Amino acid sequence: MELRRSRGARLLALVCVLGGVLLLVYPSDGALLRTIIAVGAIALGAVVLVSALRPFRFGIHGDGLTIRRPGLRRDIRWADVGALVLDEPPRRDGHPEPPRLLLVPAPGVPLEPVTARHPLDGRPAIELLVLDQVREQPDQVSAALTRYAGGRFVDLLALRRAAFDAPDLPVGLRGYQMDRVDRLIRRGQDALLSGDPATRQAARGEIERTSAAGLPIAQRGYHTLQTDTVLDALVAALADQQSTDRETAT
Repeated sequence: MELRRSRGARLLALVCVLGGVLLLVYPSDGALLRTIIAVGAIALGAVVLVSALRPFRFGIHGDGLTIRRPGLRRDIRWADVGALVLDEPPRRDGHPEPPRLLLVPAPGVPLEPVTARHPLDGRPAIELLVLDQVREQPDQVSAALTRYAGGRFVDLLALRRAAFDAPDLPVGLRGYQMDRVDRLIRRGQDALLSGDPATRQAARGEIERTSAAGLPIAQRGYHTLQTDTVLDALVAALADQQSTDRETAT
C-alpha cells in the first residue's frame, strides 16, 4: 500500500501567496502595514510550498516499510521492527491531535534519531509519520499495517476505544480544565490496557482523589456534570477489572 500525501499543505501555500499578492495589488490606507503583512504571507506560502513539493513516499508492503520524506529516508525490514504503534497524542485545549505512527526498533537494531517514546512502556521510538500528512484515514493505515506487520503492530486508538470509549465532552464557560480531564481519561484508558492490577488501582485512586478534591475550573472548559459522569464510569470500569482479577486469582 502506498500512502498519498495530503493536499492540505499545497492549499495553504496557495492561499497565503494569493492573499499576499492581493494585498500588494489593491492599494489602500496603511500601505506600509499591508506591505509587511503581504510579504510575510507570500514568504510563508513559499516556505510551505517548497516543503510540500519535496519528495514523499510511504510504502507498506510484504518486506517492510519504504519511507522517503523530509527528515527520514529509509527502507525498514520487518525483522528490524520491534513494535509499530498507531497512537494519538493527548488533546490540547480539548482539540484532538492528529494520530502518529511510532516505530520501536528490534533489540540490537540502531535506528536513529529517537524522537518519541512508546506510549505505554516508554521504550525509545521513532516518529515515522503524522497521519495528517496523508490522505488515507487511520483505519485504512491500520488495516494495511495489520496485514503486513502482523503482531508487531498495535492500534492504540482502537484499543483505547475498546477499553473505554470516552465521548466528546461539551465545552462551555466555567468548566473543568480540559487538559487535566484529558490526562485523567488517558491515564485510565492506558491502565485498562496495561493488564496490571496495580497500575489500574493507582489510576483509579488518582481519579478518585482528584475528583474528591475538585478539578480545577477554567474560564472555558468541559461541562462539569457530563465530565463527572464520564469519570465515574471510568472509575467503575477500573474497579470492574480489579474485581475480575480477584475472581480469576481465586
